[in-house]
Amino acid sequence: MGFTDGEIAYLRSQPLARLATLGEDGQPDLVPVAFELDDGVFWVGGVGPDVVQTRKFSNLRAGRDKVALVIDDLISLEPFIARCVRVYGRAELPIERVGMVGPGLYSRIVPTTSWSWNIEGRPAGDTWYPAHRTVHQPDRVD
Repeated sequence: MGFTDGEIAYLRSQPLARLATLGEDGQPDLVPVAFELDDGVFWVGGVGPDVVQTRKFSNLRAGRDKVALVIDDLISLEPFIARCVRVYGRAELPIERVGMVGPGLYSRIVPTTSWSWNIEGRPAGDTWYPAHRTVHQPDRVD
């Protein structure tokens, strides 16, 4: 399984995600990143000579490839309307490519599990939004 059409439309409408990687001491490191969604996988990265020194890439080079992404927005407080997609996945070592912010180093993130809620953008009402959970299947080579 993969992302629903509604989740894909929502993800493509959002310019910013929060990416968590795991530091050497076990401390999660969370940073805002621009991202691209391409055929069910995410690309995050950057440009410039110092991008290779970022914590996210240092953590990946050290073999800590489990990551989490959150893409969310708050449409309104009154009425309360929030939307979100949370993704657990595995990040690959960065490669050179041309991404949404230009040529640079980008890491491919392959989702393993995702949760979404209120992609439709409805008011919360008296209860919280139910979550939609998806277990993503890795690409199969037959």
